[in-house]
Formats: sequence, C-alpha cells, structure tokens
Amino acid sequence: MLPSFLRKPTRALKKPTTPESRDLQVAGRVVPLAIRENLRATRITLRIEPGGRALKMTIPKGVREADVADFINRHRGWLETKLSKYSGDAKLRAGSTIALRGVPHRIHHTGQLRGITEAVVVDGEPVIRVSGHEEHLGRRLSTFLKKEARLDLDRLVAIHTGRLGKRAKSLTMKDTRSRWGSCSWEGNLSFSWRIVMAPSEVIDYLAAHEVAHLKEMNHGPQFWALCKTLCPHMDEAKAWLKRHGSELHAIDFD
Repeated sequence: MLPSFLRKPTRALKKPTTPESRDLQVAGRVVPLAIRENLRATRITLRIEPGGRALKMTIPKGVREADVADFINRHRGWLETKLSKYSGDAKLRAGSTIALRGVPHRIHHTGQLRGITEAVVVDGEPVIRVSGHEEHLGRRLSTFLKKEARLDLDRLVAIHTGRLGKRAKSLTMKDTRSRWGSCSWEGNLSFSWRIVMAPSEVIDYLAAHEVAHLKEMNHGPQFWALCKTLCPHMDEAKAWLKRHGSELHAIDFD
C-alpha cells in the first residue's frame, strides 16, 4: 500500500511519453514530482530542480509503483534536509529583501502608480523602490533586475572578448533553470538574468566562462586554464554558485 504522501492508487506504471506528475508532501509542503521512464536507466534517480520548486525522478522500464514509493520512503530524510533550505513561500513582498550584486536591498513599495524602479540608499540602508500596483511588484522587480544584469554583462563581455580577441555575435537574457549561461557555435551568448543577484565577482566569472567558450567549446583543461586567466577568482565564484545558486532560482517573481 502506498504511503499517504503519494496521491495515486497502486498500479503498474505506464510507459510515459511525457513525465507523469503527482504531488509529494515533504516537511509540511507540497512539491510537484515528475516521473519519467527511461529505457537506458539502470536504477531509480531523484533530482531536486533548481530552487527546490519541483522534483524529477527517472526510473528504468517496468518499475512498479511500490518500488517508487519505497525509494521515496528511504530517501525522505535526505529530501527533507535538502528542501529545508528553501522557503515554502519565496514570493517577494514589500519590506522583504532581495540581493543586487550580492548586497541585500530592502524592497520599498512607494504606493505611487507611476515611477521608475531604482536602487537607492536611504539612511545608510540599500533600498529598491518599486512603484505601481502592489500585485505587480514581482514583475517590476524582475524587469529591473533584467536591465541591471544586461548592463553588467554587456560591459563584462566586452572586457573579456577584448582580452581574448574574439567577438560575441549576440547577447540575450533568459530565465533558465538548468544552466547559468550558454555559448553557441555561432558565438551567441545567453545568460540567466538572476545572476545579477550574486556578488559582482560571480557575475564576472559567468561572463568570463561563456566568453572562454568562444575559443574553447568544451570543458577541458585548456578551457578552465583560459577561464582562470580571464577570471583569477574563478574557483571562489564557482564555489559560491554551487552553494547559493539554487537560492536565486527559488525566488518567486510571479
């Protein structure tokens, strides 16, 4: 018999062409779980999606629901520990804080319908002022952060491409969850605008990382040596992203 936190009756898993979704109750919160059957899989794997917003399970062909439930039961403690660092409610509100280039800023809703979103210092405290209707606060903040990220990355990419003697064909901002940036064979660079919430040294590392791909389209020793030449603080920045990157993805701007 399935435990109460799996909300479907026992039955043989169908071969899914798309992930089978259900809700999983972990530590008092409901987390979406997607289960996908993979013909090449040899064991069950469970991954927490960036930001802790969802779970993804991959299973070999023919795995029974009872085996899925048993796997989740055995890893329940691990899930609770990992998900505990994510707030169950990461939605932004007036009075809460958000980081800009690694510096926490208090969010101040001006109450005015018109006006720009701007970062200022009030009585020694970093503040981001946001106008408009309060229900649009998250959207206005994300628009502001995208613009700030664009300013930083345009400047940093220009610096690093100049040092490398290469040219980027284009630069775009996205809200990707699987990667912080990418570089195509054509030289198109793409970055997650959420990186602007990280410290400036981390933003610089991300720019250097993708620019290095303009010369080395791999992650081999030559790539990492080039990346460290462009960004001497590469190791510290990588460690910061590994520790805190998911926290940036967890912030809900909707």
